[in-house]
Amino acid sequence: MHDLAFDATLRAAAPFQHLRRTKLAPQAIVIEKSDLREKVRESKIGNLILFVVDASGSMATEERMVATKGAILSLLLDAYQRRDHVGMVIFRKERAELVLPPTSSVELAQKCLSELPTGGRTPMAHGLTLGLETIQDCITRDKETVPLLILVSDGRANVSLSGGDPVEEAKMAARAIGLTGIKTIVIDSEQDFITFGLLKQICTEMKGRYMQLKELSAAPIASAVRNNLNSKSMSLVMREVN
Repeated sequence: MHDLAFDATLRAAAPFQHLRRTKLAPQAIVIEKSDLREKVRESKIGNLILFVVDASGSMATEERMVATKGAILSLLLDAYQRRDHVGMVIFRKERAELVLPPTSSVELAQKCLSELPTGGRTPMAHGLTLGLETIQDCITRDKETVPLLILVSDGRANVSLSGGDPVEEAKMAARAIGLTGIKTIVIDSEQDFITFGLLKQICTEMKGRYMQLKELSAAPIASAVRNNLNSKSMSLVMREVN
């Protein structure tokens, strides 16, 4: 049984009615097989927006976190209309932590963001590694998920993941993300007069888009994220029944 689209079928038949009507039934609508239209629903591909946020001491000042928090909440306000999910990994002190598992719950995100801990050193390699693992886990459970990873940091990697050089380990973790083809945005929050430029190198390894936090507010961040999302929406397509 086909899911017949009555409106579309009638529209297809309408131009031929003057040829099909007979004297016995001049008011009847004559439908032929070639007029039949079937409903075909295209399922929407969901997006996973994963923020990987530097919550170390150098990032702890309020002005560096406001734009990131605002962007997450702005994206979540749209999520109930889509299948999109937003999550967040933070890295501080000696390790990274998934503080917001992918969700479309605004309430859960607000609670998480209000209690976001900051301070300590910068284990960037661990943050990027956990970010990639989180995305891979989501894709394993839903192969149609389209991920976008957003790194927010001032680029002062100083904690090793496996005993090596922290900066080189961060580059290696970024390179692993780049090799997967996952879309990425790197938001550089470095504000000092003397800059290290590590985030540009990280962005190159991740094959991502580089942005500077000092030039942005929550709204432009959210806009940039949306521009990099898969935009295929739920739709209803009509096709001829064979």
